[in-house]
Parts: sequence; C-alpha cells; structure tokens
Amino acid sequence: MIFLKKFGPSLLIAVAIFMGAAPSIFAQKRLPAKPRGVPSSLLIIKTEPNAIVWVDEIRRGTTDATGQLGLDKISSGRHTLRIRAVGFKETSVPLVPGRSKQLAVRLVRSTDPAELAFQQAEEAREKAKDDDARRQAVELYRHALKQRAAYPAAQVGLARVLLELNKYEDALAAIEAARVSRAIYPEASAVEGRIYREMAFADEAHKSFQRAIREGRGFQPEAHVGLARVYEERGQYEGAAAEFETALKQLSDSEPVIYQLVGAIYEKLEKYKEAVAAYEKYLQLAPNGSLAPAVRSIIDQLRRQAAGEQLSPW
Repeated sequence: MIFLKKFGPSLLIAVAIFMGAAPSIFAQKRLPAKPRGVPSSLLIIKTEPNAIVWVDEIRRGTTDATGQLGLDKISSGRHTLRIRAVGFKETSVPLVPGRSKQLAVRLVRSTDPAELAFQQAEEAREKAKDDDARRQAVELYRHALKQRAAYPAAQVGLARVLLELNKYEDALAAIEAARVSRAIYPEASAVEGRIYREMAFADEAHKSFQRAIREGRGFQPEAHVGLARVYEERGQYEGAAAEFETALKQLSDSEPVIYQLVGAIYEKLEKYKEAVAAYEKYLQLAPNGSLAPAVRSIIDQLRRQAAGEQLSPW
C-alpha cells in the first residue's frame, strides 16, 4: 500500500502500457462498426462493406459486412463526411443541418494506381505487428509516391510508419515533402510534433503541435493530445488536463484511452473525483479494453481518497 501511495494508483496502468497492453493513440486503427438495429437518433451511413468513415477528419469507425455504420454525437451544424474503401475512390460529402437519419454514399471503383497503392499501404500499416510488416508498408507508400509524386496523404502515412520504425529523420523528410504540395496541413504538423517529441525535442514538438492547432483553426485533437503529453512531461499538469479535455470534446469518444490518460493527470493533481469520473468513462466506453482490469482495481481506492479517507500504510 505504501508503494501505491507513493506512486499513485495509475502506476498499475503505466505498467500495463509499458507491457504493451494499451492501444496506440491516433494509430488510425480500425474501429468496430456500430451494431445493426442502432437507435433511431443515430445517423446511419450506408456504403460499401468495410469502408472507413471520418467525420471532420476524426475517424469514427468501419462499416459492417452490410456496409452500414451508426454514428452518434454529431451536432446539428455542418460537417464533412469522408469515406474510403479498398478498391474505390475516396469520397467526401457534406453533412448539413436538417439531414435525414440515413445517408447512402455510393463509391466508384478506382483505377488510379497511386490511390490503390496508397490504400494497400494504409491497410498494411494498420495491420502491422512487427518491424518487418512496417517495412513492407513503407515500400507500399513509396510505390504510391512513385505513381504520384504530389500525394501529401501518402507522405503523412509514410511519416507515421517511419515514426513507428524510429526513423525520425526520414519521417521528418516525409512531412516536409507533404507540405510541398499542401502547405497548410494540420495532420502533418501534428505528426511532426509527435516525431519531435519522440526525439526528445520538446520545444520543437510544442511549436509543431501549436502550428497544427492554428492550421486546424482550433480543431486538431491529435495535436491537443500531443501538447498534453508535452505539458505532462514538464510537470505542468493543469495545462495537460486542459489539453486532454479539449481533445476529448473534439474526438466524440472515439479514443477511450484518453480518458485513462486524463484520469492519471487528475491523480497527480490530487483531484480524485475527477480522476474517478474519467476512469469510469473509460470503462463505459471500453468495458473489455486492455486497461479495464487495472482501471477497476484502482477506482475504489480513488473513491476513498476523494472522500478524504486515510489509507492504511499496510
């Protein structure tokens, strides 16, 4: 118990992350589709099976075998829906106020060799479990870029996988290449910030994350999370909590692990009620998540701390 009092209940989660149990944040992973028979309040997307769906550049999930995905937590304002399915042209459509509760989006087959190679590269990166697989993804991205030199999305995807391979200078070069054809690119700036943070260049990372937020006109959750991590590493926990909370508002609960991260920050701030609320939200969104056992094991202790109870040293 002394051990937990000294280091905080979040130590259990930190150990789980170190052991590889936690999911990767902003790894562009494939999320499960909403089940069929979704509530009528949701927006039902109908398109190709296994299509990836973004709303305002936030990945919201993948359609099921019937081509359906239910989306919730979409405000009544204007939004942009983007859909990508392997073998089809990527499509973006507006979501406008007063829209119906079902939206059918027809995709057209692609014959563009650059786009098809890019799709293969993205799929390979998402499925990669080891460095050999990541290197294969690198070759696929480079093949796409041979087909189309000005392909900023492929350059950013390449930068992401090079980051995973710890090839930081090559990853930065890919980001710079992306900006040649797309000067204002919030995602590229956010990935650049992540690269600098992994290189332990905190000031450069901070500048890149701030640039991403400016380019996104305030909306860039990956950069807000990056800033939060920089502030956390500097011991600026209030700033870290604020950035995490901003990211959560923008992500529409598509990244449950961030609730765990902000919960750990609230522990460090000794705001135990807020920590409990964050951990409970993680469990609500990911009851079978890899961190769920560790989170459940600390909530009771944090509740006692929130109530001002003194823990036994034994």
